Order: sequence, then C-alpha cells, then structure tokens
Amino acid sequence: MFSTSLAAQDGDPVNGKKLYGVNCASCHKLDKRMTGPALRNVEARLYEDEGLDRAWLNAWIKNSAGLIKSGDAYANKIYNEYNKVAMTAFPLLSDQEISDILSYTAAPKPVTTPPPPGVTNVNPGDQTSNELILGALALLFALLAGALVLVNKTLKRFADAKDIEVAIKEKGTPIWKAFVQNQFLVLVTSIIFLLASAYFVYGLFMQVGVDQGYEPVQPIHYSHRIHAGENAIDCKYCHSSARVSKHSGIPSLNICMNCHKSIGAVADATQAEGINEYGVDYNSEIQKLYKAVGWDEDTQQYTGETSPVKWIRIHNLPDFAYFNHSQHVSVAGVECQTCHGPVEEMEIMYQHAPLTMGWCINCHRETNVKVEDNAYYTKIHEELSKKYGVDQLTAAQMGGLECGKCHY
Repeated sequence: MFSTSLAAQDGDPVNGKKLYGVNCASCHKLDKRMTGPALRNVEARLYEDEGLDRAWLNAWIKNSAGLIKSGDAYANKIYNEYNKVAMTAFPLLSDQEISDILSYTAAPKPVTTPPPPGVTNVNPGDQTSNELILGALALLFALLAGALVLVNKTLKRFADAKDIEVAIKEKGTPIWKAFVQNQFLVLVTSIIFLLASAYFVYGLFMQVGVDQGYEPVQPIHYSHRIHAGENAIDCKYCHSSARVSKHSGIPSLNICMNCHKSIGAVADATQAEGINEYGVDYNSEIQKLYKAVGWDEDTQQYTGETSPVKWIRIHNLPDFAYFNHSQHVSVAGVECQTCHGPVEEMEIMYQHAPLTMGWCINCHRETNVKVEDNAYYTKIHEELSKKYGVDQLTAAQMGGLECGKCHY
C-alpha cells in the first residue's frame, strides 16, 4: 500500500500551502469537489485506486492537455468526468514545488470538536460580539442603578419641599448651582451629551473615504459642458474602453487631436463666456494641448517633442472593490449619468455620487436587468422569474447582493 506520509517526507507543507493558495485554490478544495476534484490525499488515492505514481501527477500538473492527447486512460476519464474543463497547465512549477503542494494536501483533515450542549455557535467573532453586547448591557444596568441611587438621594434632600424651585427660593441657591448639585440631572445631561457626541463622531467617520463633490483642477482645462453638452459628443467616443473593459480609461491626447487639429481656437462668444463666467481662457488651454502632443500649428505636423499630462483622478474605488464598466455600460445599458451625474452640464468635472457600497447596493435592488436581445440571460431569467414570481428581475435577484460579486 502507498503511504500517505511519502509526500510529507519529501515536501514542505508550509510552502505547499502558499503554492496551493496561488495555483490551485481557485478550482480545487481539499475536502469538497469544486471545478476540479477534492485534493486531500490525492497522491495516495491515485496510487491505491489507479496505480498512478508521482511521475504521472507531475506530468498531469505541468501539461494536462498533453497527457490527454497522448491517450492516457485516466487523464481522459477525469477530463470527461469534469465536463471537459481543461486544467490550467503549470509548466513552471518545479518537481520540488509540486512535492510541496502534495505534502500540504497529504496533511490529515483537522478534527472539529462539536460545540457543547446548548452552544449553537462557537465562532470567535460571534463570541466577541456577544461579549460587547453583554458588556454594553451591564454598563447600562450599572448606570440605571446609579441613577436610581442618585434619584433616591435627591428625593430625600427635597422631601420637605413641594418642588425643586421652592427649595431653591428658600435656600437662595442660584439655579445653576442647584443644577450642579443635583447629581441625577448632571448624569442624565452627561449621557445625552455623550450620545450626541457619539452620533456626530460616527457620522464623521462614515464620511472617511467618501469623496462626493471632489472637484480637482486639472493641468489642462476640459469642459464637459462644451464637449458633451453643447457639441453632444458621446461619452464613449472619448472613453471608448468603457464598452469593452473594466476601466473607462483616460482618453489619450490623440483623441483630442482628432478634432483639435482643425480647431485651434474657439468661437469669440465661447471664449468670452469662458473668461467672464468661468475664468478660463479656452484658447490658451488648446495651446497647452498642442504643447503636450508636440503639434506645430504652423506646419500642421508633429514635432516629436511631447510632454506627459499628469491628470488628477477623480473617481477612485477602493482596491478591494471590483467594478466592470463594460458589464454596466454594454450589458446592462446603464447610462454614464447614472453614476457620474449630469456631466453634460459640468464645466469642471467632479464626483457626483458617493460611490459607497450602500449606494451601489440600492441601485442593484432598484434596477431591472436588461434581458431583451441578450441570450446570455435568457435561461437564467426564465428560471429565476419562476422562482421569484416576477416578470422583471432586479440585479439583486440575479445575485447582485452577493459579496463575491464585488469583493473577491
């Protein structure tokens, strides 16, 4: 019999875990079938069930397609069993690295201890949350107990007086001093101030990283109001990659030159409007463009002397958030103004929407998926429509609220 300890003897399971996470985890799990088979003790199982050794595994991992084409029986069996989904080839993995991975997969499955009777969840994070809640409740009860003690003392102090105001008049004590001496009122006021402060501090922290209204001054002034508004230039003419790419892209200056080879100055009325209303000399901005691309207006030729333009990014999602422009623009048919606001009215481009997670989720909940003439969604739409009993599916019903849609 093949010993499962063989892989552990000639490999480093610590390094194997890292290699497994980078190369294997997207398609395989150790103890559960995924895109590919489960890999726990895969070397031992193949040897015992199929008589396949390490050499076969090395050949399969480095070039599975080649092994299939060679007519290898088990390679073709596993290929057909998993719907002919080709395994990614890893020709750059050394024999030692493969040994490290197999050493990691040969580790025994961790034994999970069932929770004691009456305990339904032993997740450390949940325990921490429960401890915080219990601590907060304990603090609240302590405050209430303290308040009751103070109320009792206060009532005793003014037992012979009809009310606090009478007591103040009889003793000739200023009202502010009486207030300070009343420990119960001081405690209640302090709690109110603390709660109010916490509310405003929470609101302040929630605005960290939210750049709504951000309006930087660019090195070359570009008026969306004139280009997208008055001249009705389609957004996707300049930001063409928004149709087919994750990013909308920063238009290269040659896109500008498609028009500005012939437009070296704006109309007098437009120039006057720019200077008087916006403080911008449009003709000077066009000269900045010419200098950046190295365009000689006299010879109508490029000089070859260029200088990069350091545009300032306005819309910037966190690195852990995935957003694909083509999916929204080409597939969903979302208009640019939905996220970017009325760009056709903006003299200076600014961030119109908060671009927070809650803002995106609300859109997914409210927006119906565009399924007309879209064969990709036909089957999904039919099945989910029956499930939810609706004619139109929202992005949320199509899985648009799943964490893995935007974070993976």
